[in-house]
Amino acid sequence: MDPTSDRNSNATGGSFPSSSGIEAVFIYSYLEYPSSLLTMMQISSTLPAHNLHMFQTRRASFRCRVSPLNPSTNPLPNSSSPQSLKPINSTDSTRLHLANLDKLLQKQSPPQLDQQPQQPIPSNNHKTSPITEKKGKNILEGLNLARLWPDMRATEEMSPRHLNRLQRLLSKTAEYSPRNSLGSRWREYHGCNDWKGMLDPLDENLRREVVRYGEFVQAAYHSFHSNPAMSAEEPPLPRHMVLPDRSYRVTKSLYATSSIGLPKWVDEVAPDLGWMTQRSSWIGYVAVCEDRREIARLGRRDIVISLRGTATCLEWAENMRAQLIDIPEGTTEGRGKKPKVECGFMSLYKTRGTHVPSLAESVVEEVKRLMEVYKGETLSITVTGHSLGAALALLVADDVSRCSPDVGPVAVFSFGGPRVGNKAFGDKMTAQNVKILRIVNSQDVITRVPGMLVSEEVEEKLRNSKVGGVLEMLDEYSHTGTELRVDTKMSPFLKPDADMACCHDLEAYLHLVDGFLASNCPFRANAKRSLARLMEDQSGNVKKLYTSKAKALSLNLERQGSFSISGCLPSPS
Repeated sequence: MDPTSDRNSNATGGSFPSSSGIEAVFIYSYLEYPSSLLTMMQISSTLPAHNLHMFQTRRASFRCRVSPLNPSTNPLPNSSSPQSLKPINSTDSTRLHLANLDKLLQKQSPPQLDQQPQQPIPSNNHKTSPITEKKGKNILEGLNLARLWPDMRATEEMSPRHLNRLQRLLSKTAEYSPRNSLGSRWREYHGCNDWKGMLDPLDENLRREVVRYGEFVQAAYHSFHSNPAMSAEEPPLPRHMVLPDRSYRVTKSLYATSSIGLPKWVDEVAPDLGWMTQRSSWIGYVAVCEDRREIARLGRRDIVISLRGTATCLEWAENMRAQLIDIPEGTTEGRGKKPKVECGFMSLYKTRGTHVPSLAESVVEEVKRLMEVYKGETLSITVTGHSLGAALALLVADDVSRCSPDVGPVAVFSFGGPRVGNKAFGDKMTAQNVKILRIVNSQDVITRVPGMLVSEEVEEKLRNSKVGGVLEMLDEYSHTGTELRVDTKMSPFLKPDADMACCHDLEAYLHLVDGFLASNCPFRANAKRSLARLMEDQSGNVKKLYTSKAKALSLNLERQGSFSISGCLPSPS
């Protein structure tokens, strides 16, 4: 039978016109009963006639009304109202029809008994056989209505009712945002222009780089908590590390030592504190990119210095030493102001241990060695840290930028870092061409200390007001660098009143960065970072709708994935 012989049949015949005057992509019918489904497709005349039989639709067994959204459809013979012949171009009507079809697509088909497939028998009622309904549904799914109208499903994608998306986000499979080639633009992503025009809205490549450097810090946390103790009688043994980015190789372990000790009565009262009272502790590492493909993607060979946050009792004690002291190598800036930094941070940075060098000595020595090994190549130095590590990262960048006249570009990616020094210290870093990107959570109190417990906006207004001169005289703390501000309240998964530990947690930071589009946009619907770690570490701060759905999915988070990272301890900086 000629597949085109029946092309002039009416609407109940199941075949549709395919003349050259019709260029519609698809048409659909509004159903008289929810359980019935009719799909009509028109094929463009650009298709060969001998292929049209592939798009013919089986004769339907129920009556329907022609969709008012199709301006090219001939009127039905029994149409009584002339208004029904006019095409409806209303946007609201289109949204309504698409929403109805979208709801039908999301309904699961009822379980069917094991029966032999039968051809549908025409009848005068309004019911269709399961086979006809299934074929119509498959055709509609092929149309991909969500792609034609993407904003229709944006809300549904972020809803707790969308179990498939929640199940994917809860899995620990490594799924990352696209890693595009930075190529000749790598200096821009490394901050040569202070990331102008790349933060709001957030550039997708910069987002991936920020998350990637944050994962280096997570690796430092994991390595420390897996073996935190250090012997006081002998030098530490080499530490084996597994980095999330296998393109990098660890070349040096870094240690920080406190200049103060705990009173003897502490050991008598709590003798089981163990490593929590040790003066020297492993705090980070130096790694270098050695994979040729990754070097080509980055546009240079990257050296990463990663530093964890506060963990031991003595590190907590050093954080509380908030008085400003002069930098030993500091020079007078501007109107006689000297660069100053917090006493506790400088103590951890400069103090030597019994069997380990100071953090300052180790990092400068290793950077010089790597520069000699890879002499003649394009190098970059990236310092990254969280909390206390973010504060120490600024001191590291200050020394590294002056360690050699041939040193490469130095950039800092800090997460939840406190204030480190005064305004003169910030001016000194700017003069040395150190680029600093501070990732700040608006709900994180740690980013407002030491100094005045106010936000940066309020601080800036005070400095520009009549009392600004008084603040300059007091030589108060001041942030330095460029800011990328995120907010816990923008996440659809976290409670808006999440506690202080959650707002300062590193995984929460990476979750917020991964979902950040712009300051005036909601959380991005296609964020790909897994929620498993966030659920484990901050289950009390995740909305109950999501935690209950996670339990309903019966996902055992502890047994999934091979790279389980312990939670980060919040810093009281």
